[in-house]
Amino acid sequence: MAALKQLAERCDVLTYEFENVDADGLDAVIKDGQLPQGTDLLRISQNRIFEKDFLAKKAGVQVAPYKVVTSSLDLEGLDLSKNYVLKTATGGYDGHGQKVIREEADLVEASQLANSAECVLEEFVNFDLEISVLVSGNGSDYTVFPVQENIHRNNILYKTIVPARIFDELAEKAKTMALQIADKLHLVGTLCVEMFVAGQEILVNEIAPRPHNSGHYSIEACDFSQFDTHIRGILGEPLPPIRLLSPAVMINVLGQDMETVQTFLQENPTAHPHFYGKLEAKHNRKMGHVTVLGEDAESVEEFEN
Repeated sequence: MAALKQLAERCDVLTYEFENVDADGLDAVIKDGQLPQGTDLLRISQNRIFEKDFLAKKAGVQVAPYKVVTSSLDLEGLDLSKNYVLKTATGGYDGHGQKVIREEADLVEASQLANSAECVLEEFVNFDLEISVLVSGNGSDYTVFPVQENIHRNNILYKTIVPARIFDELAEKAKTMALQIADKLHLVGTLCVEMFVAGQEILVNEIAPRPHNSGHYSIEACDFSQFDTHIRGILGEPLPPIRLLSPAVMINVLGQDMETVQTFLQENPTAHPHFYGKLEAKHNRKMGHVTVLGEDAESVEEFEN
């Protein structure tokens, strides 16, 4: 708290780029207008129960069927002809704090999780692909980025393809949903809306109240990056329409990729590498990303270990 207070005293404007920030602590130290994003969005995104209720009941967008689970008793009589994902209401990222339920045997670990923390039980979505949409706002006006297709490995984002390989009608629907959410939030700054595409349906999975890993491609591929529009938004400046300058593929560099990425960069000299300066390369730790511009997403080879 002391460090947060000191930061607030030294800065005219504060912003956050990580949702696990102490919202009460921020409210205690900030002055009016000092945190343009506010803390309401933090609280919504920090708790999956608040998040699901906001998305489904206030923003009016489609989400997977869900129920609140307060103990293992809420898992009794579960229809196991369906698959589920049990997620802790707070905490958890990149697959942590989650348990997939496909059969009776999975209920043992699921019950332990349910008894350890308040949870949300979601029906498993048999999706065709995962997408996300970045939207930035200044509290009244909003601008939206191209729809991004996301590919995960072991619950960690591995590759983002822009534009997403979906029909234009679905892409427009996804953008409309993201703007609808932004409007209900009176969004200030950048927000990422993560979604599932299932046939002709789009379901919102979760929101991240910050510039997002899947949007890093925008640094090279768009006329304004997600960071540009985030800063413009929190300063209350006008937000321009976003133009995609080139299709792009972004690949995350994990700890185990640090050697093979060097070979990739030698073979792809026009690629744009970004390394985050982390001192220790751990397995599955995000160490950086590489963006490749070009029309053919299929031609971008993956890092082979």
